[in-house]
Amino acid sequence: MRLATWNVNSVRARTDRIVDWLARTETDVLAIQETKCRDDQFPTDRFTDLGYEVAHVGLSQWNGVAIISRVGLDDVQIGFEGQPGFAKAAADSLDIATPVVEARAIGATCGGVRVWSLYVPNGRELSDPHYEYKLDWLATLRDDAVKWLADDPNAQVALVGDWNVAPTDEDVWDPALFEGKTHTSQPERDAFHAFVDAGFSDVVRPFTPGPGVYTYWDYTQLRFPKRQGMRIDFQLASPALAARVTGASIDREERKGKGASDHAPVVVELA
Repeated sequence: MRLATWNVNSVRARTDRIVDWLARTETDVLAIQETKCRDDQFPTDRFTDLGYEVAHVGLSQWNGVAIISRVGLDDVQIGFEGQPGFAKAAADSLDIATPVVEARAIGATCGGVRVWSLYVPNGRELSDPHYEYKLDWLATLRDDAVKWLADDPNAQVALVGDWNVAPTDEDVWDPALFEGKTHTSQPERDAFHAFVDAGFSDVVRPFTPGPGVYTYWDYTQLRFPKRQGMRIDFQLASPALAARVTGASIDREERKGKGASDHAPVVVELA
């Protein structure tokens, strides 16, 4: 089975690219992040025409996650248990609104693998409320993931998507540039490594060793042609699933050309 994850940065703007890529790579399951559309706006027909089933959650022009699969799509779950929301204060009031659970996580069982498409909050700045929201979001997901493995040590679980964390200095093109900023702060890195400590493995890195291997390049300042990127898109696998991994790759070619997303697809091969 070929499992991929891709932050497409607007599914409607890149439908043709995604469809072409699926047909060319014969991917079985694709987890998508940052669809930037409501459910009724998702181009479902373009994927079902290729033989894929679709599960999507999107509430507005922001966020949005999906899973498309041609090997089954069962037990769809929108959001994980206890998924935190973000409470935004009104501009003219000090009152805090009720937290809104954003469209950032969707799970489904595909070909016997429990796949979670995840779009971890960005964090923005270390002093921003979104930063604490991000840490809380990751901690809650980690607690849930620990329970899944405790309930079934042989569970085949894939936590895939845009994690918005660069867990080591090797995962950014210039570590000094990111000092005092999000994505590389120690609490964020600790939150990421907590999944590894819980038994989940980064199954892509062994097949794509660094340095200089990234999954995201900003659109500005010619970051892509200068090879100035970040590795923030991951596939973390439970022990039983990690044992099935036979290969992995980052499709850097798909970041090239007009109309590309700022992220590249990350692909894992399963025996």
